[in-house]
Amino acid sequence: MSIRVILPQHLRNLAKVPKEVVLNVGQPVTMSSLLDTLEEQYPVLKGTIRDSSTSLRRPYVRFFALEADLSNQDFGDPLPDLVVTGEEPLIILGAMAGG
Repeated sequence: MSIRVILPQHLRNLAKVPKEVVLNVGQPVTMSSLLDTLEEQYPVLKGTIRDSSTSLRRPYVRFFALEADLSNQDFGDPLPDLVVTGEEPLIILGAMAGG
C-alpha cells in the first residue's frame, strides 16, 4: 500500500526529503510496519522517531491522522483505512514543551 507521511521540518532536513514522502508498506499496515519501512527507506531516520533498542516512540514525537492523536496507539494496531489507502496522510510531529 502507498502511504503518505508528512514529516516535521527537522526530520525532512535530516533525510533530505520533501514535506511528504510516500511509502510502499506491506500488509498489515500498522505503525510498526510503517516506521520499519520509513527507516529502511531513509536509514538516517533510524532512532529519531522511536528508540533503536526498545522500538518505543521517542518523547516529544507525536502521530496524527484524521484529526486524531495516534501517539499512544499500540504499534501493532492497524492504521485507519483512509491512511492505508493513501487518501489521508499520517502526520509525524515533533512536540514542544517548556514554560
